[in-house]
Amino acid sequence: FGANPPLKLTPVNPNAPSSLGNSAYSELRQRIVNGDLRAGERLREVELAALLGVSRTPVREAIKRLESEGFAAYVSSRGAIVAELTAEQAIELYAMREVLEGAAARFASQHALPAEIQLLEDLLAMQKDLEGGAEEQSKHNRSFHQSIYRMAHNRYLLDILTKSQDYMVLLRQTTYNAPGRNETAYHEHTAIVDAIKARDSDRAEEAARRHIREAQRIRMMLQFGG
Repeated sequence: FGANPPLKLTPVNPNAPSSLGNSAYSELRQRIVNGDLRAGERLREVELAALLGVSRTPVREAIKRLESEGFAAYVSSRGAIVAELTAEQAIELYAMREVLEGAAARFASQHALPAEIQLLEDLLAMQKDLEGGAEEQSKHNRSFHQSIYRMAHNRYLLDILTKSQDYMVLLRQTTYNAPGRNETAYHEHTAIVDAIKARDSDRAEEAARRHIREAQRIRMMLQFGG
């Protein structure tokens, strides 16, 4: 019998996050996306470790990972915080969203099932009669857009758009804080739904892009004063 070939061992990466670090990362990222941890809020290791029931080491790993993804930042005078987007970053994010949301609406007009279109119409009807403040309106808006992403039936576009939506929470407030925004957004959403239902791809894409441009205009005025 011949000698067994030598085993090839994969070297251990000492910088790889631990399983507790991964869990802490997932939990903190979800809390940021949900708005439980808001843009500009300090990420205190001791408090977060107690909250998650782990030591400070996994929390430190999680914060480093969040920082690498743009969800956290280190400020010399404050330490780790939930990141806040600058005006330049907001413009870049909206520019990307305009293109991708337009593509999602176009694909939805081509691939959406009748039941999916009905669900979108139901969400639109709910928006018209929606009670509550800006935060509730913003959450409903996210549900509306996520429905269009799924209706596009493109897994890669769905992934990218979902992540781009996550970054929107790094802007301190919602555009639904602007007076009358829910009503104007309702009319913009109606134009998108009508085009998707009519299977008019060009009109659906343009309606979605116009909607994002208007959201950007309101955002820049509301948050950045220009």
